[in-house]
Order: sequence, then structure tokens, then C-alpha cells
Amino acid sequence: MTVLRQLLDEYLATRRALGVRLERDGMQLQSFVAFIELHHARHIYHRDGTAVGDKVTRRAALPARPAPGQGAPVRSPCPCRGPAPRGPAARPAARPAATRPVPYTYSDFEVDELIRRARALSGTTGLRPRIYAALLALLAVAGMRATEPLRLDRSDVNLDQGVLTVRKSKFGKSRHVPVHPSTNQALADYAALRDRLCPHPLSRSFFLAERGSRIAYGTLHGTFARLRKQAGLRGQSDARAPRLHDLCHRFAVSTLLRWYREGIDVERRLPALATYLGHADVNSTYWYCTAVPELLRLASRRAEHAAGSLPS
Repeated sequence: MTVLRQLLDEYLATRRALGVRLERDGMQLQSFVAFIELHHARHIYHRDGTAVGDKVTRRAALPARPAPGQGAPVRSPCPCRGPAPRGPAARPAARPAATRPVPYTYSDFEVDELIRRARALSGTTGLRPRIYAALLALLAVAGMRATEPLRLDRSDVNLDQGVLTVRKSKFGKSRHVPVHPSTNQALADYAALRDRLCPHPLSRSFFLAERGSRIAYGTLHGTFARLRKQAGLRGQSDARAPRLHDLCHRFAVSTLLRWYREGIDVERRLPALATYLGHADVNSTYWYCTAVPELLRLASRRAEHAAGSLPS
């Protein structure tokens, strides 16, 4: 194994351990290293200033000559741009990047209305309305993905320290989520009621359905859709209704607004927010920070103040 290939393997292993898949990019890097090794290249650029990879780019653009007795030509795999390879070994074309929907930003009033509607839900034991009120409140103040509270077991909720343990969430990562004392007290109140109304549960889940089993995501989604309709919440179009996951976006934006108001260095604190949300990198967190009018004003004011303090 060459030093370059060893360094590449270590790099890919490190990035993937952090949750980055690097499927297509990893294959391209491995192809490039293989090309470098094949031609025994010692430099990325030739003496004439052209890149080493230019040679294989030009080669891929030339018509391929099939060997005697072979069928359709198969071009050499190349990490650079050029005609796509043909034949059985051809890799399928990459799917276009998915377009992310614009998150819905809930107001405090809308969150309170959703929780109020949840407390009015019907049930056979009286546990159902408390379950969904607690779930919605936790999603609004902890920045968790909608499926994460449903997967919490009782052992994952430390009410003494006010810390939730989210296990193997997105990218297979686990993390600790500290919650505010008021949130921790609300969870403790729910747990006490749960144990009283459902003393013999069928599941170790922290949030239980009335029959004592773990709540399915489809059940949570359907209940939320009814609550959203009752609260009169609508998006920019009928096809774009507010989602449960948008509560995570609201948490990120609310955190940024608080930091700006308190004069905190947002860029320096952003990695902490990314870690709390369980993101693989800060770039994922930037998506949640979709600009809202107040956030734009605060950010612009901070930038103007910084520009005014610079020497001319």
C-alpha cells in the first residue's frame, strides 16, 4: 500500500466515523489515487502547468477501441469529467440532488395552541392527551427529530440530571441532550402520571400509548395532522403544510435569535448547536437557520457594527 492510499483510507475512515457517507466522492478519490499509482506520478501538476488528471480526461474523450471479439466498448473509469462509461460495469447515473422544502417557522402562539389542542384529546384512561402534549412540548424546546422521543426507553431519560440519551439516530450517531429544568419537571410529571395510569406497560418506552405499547411514528404523525388542522395552521400552499420536523427548525432559529440578542459570537457557538442537534457537520445546521425577518435584522446590525469598527 502506498503512502497516498494509506492517507486516503485514513481520511475516509475518519470522515465516515463522523457520519459523512462519502459514497460517490470516496469512489472518485480512490479512482484518482489508483490513476496516480498507475502512472507513478509524483506531482499533482506537470512541469507545463497542466494537471495530472488532464491526461485521463483527454483519454476518456477519445473514441474507445474495442478489442477483437468484444462487443460494445467500455471506457476506463475516470474520476474526472467526460463521457459516462458503457457496458455491464457502468455505474448508474447519480440521482439529482433532492430539493429541501422550506421549513415552516412556528410562532410561540402556534406552539401553545398545538399543545392546548393536544391536552383536549380524548382517551380511555386520560393518558393520551398528556402524552401528546408532552411530546409536542419536548420537540419544541429540545430540537429533537420527531422519531427520537418515540425511541426513548425509560433508561434513556435521566430525570435526576435532566439529560436524555438519544441512541443511534441519523448517521448512526448517539448523543446526550440536556434539557431545561422546567422541561425536566414536565417530563417527571408525565412519568408519574404514566406510571399511575399504566402500571403494567408492554414496552420499555418512556412515551407510551394508552394500551402500554410504544407509539408508532405513523400514529404520532396522524394525530399531529389532526391537531394542526384544528389549530388552523397552513403553509404557503396546501401541498406544503407545517411538519413535525419544522419544530426542530424553530428551535435552531430561536437559539440563534437569543444568541444575537445576548451579543454572543454566533459563528463560534454554531458548532455547539450542531452537536446538540446531532448534525454531522455545521453545514447541516446552516439549513435550519433559514433567515426570518428578525434574524436578518439582527445579523445585518451585527455586520454593520463590525464593519464600522474596522479601520478605513
